[in-house]
Amino acid sequence: MKLKMPILHLALIALAAPSVAFAVLGGDVSSIQTDRMQMKASLPVANMAANYTVHEMSVASGTTVREYASATGTVFAIAWQGRSIPDLRQLMGSYFDKYTTAAKTAHGGHTHLIVRQDDLVVRSGGHMRSFAGSAYVPGMLPQGVTEADIK
Repeated sequence: MKLKMPILHLALIALAAPSVAFAVLGGDVSSIQTDRMQMKASLPVANMAANYTVHEMSVASGTTVREYASATGTVFAIAWQGRSIPDLRQLMGSYFDKYTTAAKTAHGGHTHLIVRQDDLVVRSGGHMRSFAGSAYVPGMLPQGVTEADIK
């Protein structure tokens, strides 16, 4: 029996760890280390761009997580790609509840979910063992950074 992707996304959201959200989307760059420890991920590799830094780490499941931090040290975006969807409650912090509320309404199609609001944009899609997605806060994007840069 095939599950339609929005139903699968909601099931995965419901299974997200009920732990306290550590820093994250909208949080301080120092939170990346906390995220790494909570997800039992590899040490982050930092790649610098013109006005932001991408901190990339691998989770034991084989998923790669990227956290984008502005020059001022604020995490303005996250992205993931791999065999499973990471703990979005952890990565999205205070934006997680807004995401789950918005995800309950129909967005996108059977293989992807799109939430587009003034203060949160989330794209998630894929199929079993191959997921990819991103989330960002539009008002926090550094000058010159676009949605296309978050992958």
